[in-house]
Parts: sequence; C-alpha cells; structure tokens
Amino acid sequence: MGSEAREEKPHAVCIPYPAQGHAHTGQAPSPQGLPCHLRQHRIHPQALAPVTGAHSLDGLPHFRFDTIPDVLPPSDADSTQDIPTVCASISVHGLSPFRSLLLKLQEQSKDGVVPPVTCIVSDGVMTFTVDAAEELKIPELVFWTPSACGLLGYTKYRRLVEDGFTPIKDPTYLSNGYLETKVSWTSDMKSIRLRDFPTFIRTLDRQDIMLNFLIQETERSSRASAIILNTFDSLEHDVLESLSSVFPRIYTIGPLQLLADQIQDEALRLVGGNLWREEPGCLPWLDSKEPGSVVYVNFGSITVMTAGQLTEFAWGLANSRKPFLWIIWPDLVAGESAVLPPEFVEEIAGRGKLASWCPQEEVLKHRAIRGFLTHSGWNSTLESLCGGVPMVCWPFFAEQQTNCRYSCTEWGIGMEIDNDVKRDEVEGLVRELMEGEKGKEMRKKAIEWKAKAEEAMMPGGSSYNKMEKLISEVLSSVD
Repeated sequence: MGSEAREEKPHAVCIPYPAQGHAHTGQAPSPQGLPCHLRQHRIHPQALAPVTGAHSLDGLPHFRFDTIPDVLPPSDADSTQDIPTVCASISVHGLSPFRSLLLKLQEQSKDGVVPPVTCIVSDGVMTFTVDAAEELKIPELVFWTPSACGLLGYTKYRRLVEDGFTPIKDPTYLSNGYLETKVSWTSDMKSIRLRDFPTFIRTLDRQDIMLNFLIQETERSSRASAIILNTFDSLEHDVLESLSSVFPRIYTIGPLQLLADQIQDEALRLVGGNLWREEPGCLPWLDSKEPGSVVYVNFGSITVMTAGQLTEFAWGLANSRKPFLWIIWPDLVAGESAVLPPEFVEEIAGRGKLASWCPQEEVLKHRAIRGFLTHSGWNSTLESLCGGVPMVCWPFFAEQQTNCRYSCTEWGIGMEIDNDVKRDEVEGLVRELMEGEKGKEMRKKAIEWKAKAEEAMMPGGSSYNKMEKLISEVLSSVD
C-alpha cells in the first residue's frame, strides 16, 4: 500500500450534502480516472442498509468512506432530515472536524498510507470546506447540484433583500398575487417573477436560516478554485454567460448520468446513486405495457404534501384512464402515512402500479414511458430530458420553481400544475401530456434536447471537453 502511495496518484476528497439528489457529488470526478476519497457527512438512515447506493462504493479500490459529525440527534429511519436544521448545524460545526480529517490525511500521506490530497470536491451547500482548502492550500472545486438557472436565482438573493422583495410583509403575500411581481433588473432571467425564484425568499423573517444560508453559500463559492455544474452549455447558455461574471471558472460536465455511462470500470458501472431500496418489479411491469402508454409519477425524496393533495393527484390519475407508475414513500404526506383509499386501489387495478422506489433513470428510458409527473428537481429534470420524456411539473420548494419555469417557457418540455392541485386539472394535464397536441410538441422538443445532451457528452462535445479540462487543470494546479 505504501508503494502505491509513492506513485502520487491523484486523490480527491469529496463531501456531498446529505440528501438523495446530492449523492452524485462523489461520483462526478471518477469517470476520467480521478480517484475519490468520499467524506460522507450525514446521509439518510436508509442508506446504511445493504442497498444499491453511495455506500455500495465502499470497498472499491478508488473509494473510501469517512464521516464527520453533524451534532444532530438521530433521525427517524423512514423520514427525511429537516433541511434547515441540517444546514444550520453544518454551518456551525462542519469546518473543525473536516479540517481535522484533512490534517489526518496529510499525516497518512507522509506515511504512505494514502496519496497526498489533490483537491477537494465540495457540494455547493457545504462551502465551509473553502476555509479549510485556503488554509491548507488545497484546490477547492465546488459542485453545485442545482441547475445553472437555479444557482443564478440564488445569486440574486442579496439584491432581493436589499430591494425589499424579501422578507415578505405578512402571510397574505403568498396568495394575494404578490409572487406574480416581475423583477425588472433580472434581464438575464427573462421576465422572471418572484414565484419563479428558489422558494427561500418566501419568508417573514430576515434572519431565516435558509435565506441567509444560501446567501452565505453562493458568496463563499466565489472563493473556490472553480465551480462544477451538472448541466450542458446549449441547454443553459444564456444563464451560464451571466453566472460567469460571478464565478469566472465554471465547468459544465452534465448530464452526469450520461457521463456515468462512459465509466469503463465494471464495478463502478454497477453502482447506483439511490439512498433508498429500489423495487426491481417496476421494470417487468413496464415491460408488459404498450410503448408510450404509461405516465411515470414521482415527486422526489423531499417533497411533502397534504393528505388532500395526495387524494387529488390520485383521483386525477385514475380519472385520466392512463396507465401509470407512481412512486410513493412513507413520509410523502405531512404527519401521517401516505395511505390511499381502498376504492382508488380497486379503480386502478391492472393499469396503475404503486411502489416505494424504483431505478428512475432506467424507468425514464423505458419504451413504455410517455410522460413524467414530477416535482421538477434538477436530477429528475435532466433524467427526463435524457430519456426524451416531457413533463407535467408540480414544484415543491427550493429551485424546483426555477426549473419548472425554464422547462415550461424556455425549453418547451413542461406544463405546470397549480400548487392548489385539483383532480380535474391533473386529469386534463395528464391527458394532454399523453395524447394532446401540446404533449406531442413537448415530446418532440424533449427528444431534440436528448440528442443535444448526448452530443455534449460525446468526445469533442462541450461537457466531454470540460471534463477533460477540469481534470487536467486540477492536476496541473497541484504540479
């Protein structure tokens, strides 16, 4: 082991935020041969089970796991950790133990146990690592998992505060039309309304944890060696041009799922990114359906809806008379289990399948899938685009609203459902998605974007070249 270390192989220390959609952080640099030392912070308790997920990397020759404490109480195994609490805790407690880990690695490298640390790859909302990187003179790459348009929205937060758009005056501003206000100075985000910004501006409190946390994280990111984004140039060209004035060195290396397809190591190819147990029965069920006949429904790993909203979605899907695959997990409904009425289950027998999780990338590439009812999370949006699948969007929080806006107005691949969801609207939009003229136009556009995404990841494509440049520049900066 000592002799291997003396070869001075590159060594990346990766630290993702502890949530499903951020699990790609540790895999981003690996396909081009940059081994990763993944420093997992807190992950969903489900990930500790023997499932396909981040921990299935443990034991592979190029990956090793360590943890740093988050000073939080244990969380329920079937629920998602409270995001503001996690963010507040890592802001206060993250730096010291992370710095200690880096110092320990430095000592281990002297003894030949591990190669010297080449760089840090940090999640965009774990930028306390920048302080440690500067102190120890290690290059820091900040990987923002949201879309470029979502990140651009976050960079506007300080100005929105200064101009009095946030915090809002009272709760009625959430429903009295105030959120329809267009922000005139955001010419780089065409005709954007307040409701299209990431949702943390919808607060009454200037001291709100998430509002201030995102201001801190975006501003601290500007001190990093470079920014990595999971997108491709032709999809978000204008947004990337605007971001370059804030972050001069941006590497667009997405879509990451297409990058992962190029991994040569068979062991790594078998690794998934899900922190929940997948149900393989979904794919055989889809095999039994006609091509282009099924709507896939999944609101992501963090969305929480009311029992009433769940019921409206359920009957809207049932009344559409279209076959559907719906992913429902235990904490989807606030304060109670996601239980659907027996009459609904009887109504959808034979044409509806309910599951707690599935291999989403494979599902969205399946010939039976025609459309996707989604929360507009960025990974889901890209996976849908890479499958050539149009969407009906019901954004829940954070930059999902921004992704929805761009999907519907800029990229032509989505239609939005009103937040106050009603079954008639669900039924109508699902029918339009599956068989209407608008649905056909969206599918055509989605297939065009799929081709452009694949082109970006091919040798000579924009994302392929950016990945090559990222690796060479990181290594040359160390030399």
